[in-house]
Amino acid sequence: MVSHSRSITLETPARQEFFDVTADLQQFVRDSGITDGLVVAYSPHTSCCVLLQEESEDTTYYGTQLLLQDTLNVLAKIAPPTRHEGQYLHPGPIHIRNAAKLRDELPEWGLNTDGHILSSILGRSETIPLVGGELVLGEFGRVYFGDLDSVRPRTRTVSFHILGA
Repeated sequence: MVSHSRSITLETPARQEFFDVTADLQQFVRDSGITDGLVVAYSPHTSCCVLLQEESEDTTYYGTQLLLQDTLNVLAKIAPPTRHEGQYLHPGPIHIRNAAKLRDELPEWGLNTDGHILSSILGRSETIPLVGGELVLGEFGRVYFGDLDSVRPRTRTVSFHILGA
């Protein structure tokens, strides 16, 4: 067995958004030389996700594919967007104080509880079989990284790992 890893960075806006990382993942697989095994796409960020979904050619004015926007719309009914302090228990005063002191964060940056909840529902990784040098994604499947933290633009990381032969 052989393993390889690679990370990419993405600049994300101050809104919930998805990014198609399929081409990056496919290039990583080609570069690895591995033809059969398992590939993992993973995000270390606790308000982000990685998911597999069909490509939807139509988009919103922001460029969000309609199926992914529909996903966000449904999820907003489960965990409504955080609009003000006290809407959720998190973040509490200790978290806000520590974030300001230890990470130089503004209090309003803590209004991302919905992003953390959605990340835990959707998951921060996907494992994809690799057979004959091809990711097994189905006819229309794509790999998306989602930043569910809508309080500020961020630089985010997606890690790819492959294990196989």
